[in-house]
Amino acid sequence: MAAAVFSSISMKANDVVSLSSSSFSRQRIKCQTTSFDISVTNKAKAGLKDFLHISDFNKATILKILDRAVEVKALVQSGERTYLPFNGKTMAMIFAKPSMRTRVSFETGFYLLGGHAIYLGPDDIQMGKREETRDVARVLSRYNDIIMARVFAHQDILDLAKYATVPVINGLTDYNHPCQIMADALTMIEHIGQIEGTKVVYVGDGNNIVHSWLLLASVIPFHFVCACPKGFEPDAATVEIARQTGMSKIEITNDPKEAVRGADVVYTDVWASMGQKEEAAHRREVFQGFQVDEHLMKLAGKNAYLMHCLPAERGVEVTDQVIEAKNSIVFPQAENRMHAQNAIMLHALGL
Repeated sequence: MAAAVFSSISMKANDVVSLSSSSFSRQRIKCQTTSFDISVTNKAKAGLKDFLHISDFNKATILKILDRAVEVKALVQSGERTYLPFNGKTMAMIFAKPSMRTRVSFETGFYLLGGHAIYLGPDDIQMGKREETRDVARVLSRYNDIIMARVFAHQDILDLAKYATVPVINGLTDYNHPCQIMADALTMIEHIGQIEGTKVVYVGDGNNIVHSWLLLASVIPFHFVCACPKGFEPDAATVEIARQTGMSKIEITNDPKEAVRGADVVYTDVWASMGQKEEAAHRREVFQGFQVDEHLMKLAGKNAYLMHCLPAERGVEVTDQVIEAKNSIVFPQAENRMHAQNAIMLHALGL
């Protein structure tokens, strides 16, 4: 796995880790970022904010967004339909990668709070191919109040944010998936009562989910362990970013059985993500021993919850028995994508 290099990463005044000026490369994530500063754009002057990396925000802000998610979720579930902060607003949703949860959660959530979302699929604009990303960003900004994008290269989301004059929400890149981890954090608060002081053990590939957990661990203190096969560790520079903050205990190991002991959460994801399916057969061989099954959950302890960001390949990275067990919170976790994202968009729009 190619080493990744982050440059000009520094702690801001409120202990926020900045990733806006960086270069990032690995075998399956091919992107080169450019150095820029969007802090003085019209967007920032208007009080609008992008949501690209969890570590762009400090602990107080992340917890404030999560508190807002709890409040808005309660309103939605109560049947309240007079709270319409997005009334008259539109959101452009760019999908270079298809996704059931991302599309439905964003579109439904924005609609329930009064807004209108526009789906732009892989063939609709062909961002970066048919039209340059910087042009797409500037045109969509003139039609919409907010942009959400689910893309492959991390550079694409950075370019959108650089040129857009409205907030840009990272719906997923090959590097990170901040909205998912915010939903996961919300789910932990609901079922455990807190994030701080917990032990989260991720078992599987050191992918974009792991990177977002690491970035959360650079902001909020908890014990994070990534148990993965040799050669499939998360990006070394991102691990170092999280460790340098001194905020959380960070461990990277190749022993899932030892890793899960005492876990509050055992988390897994598919072994071959979208764009890696040609590697699926090879990965199934390499990842033997990293399946989350009943034996592994017993080692974790009776109080450990199972989490999975879905879609799941049952019988591969997780067994059917485990995902259907009473301590599985996979489906509340999936529901919370909508509520966490609503709170993120409210924050981004200054509402």
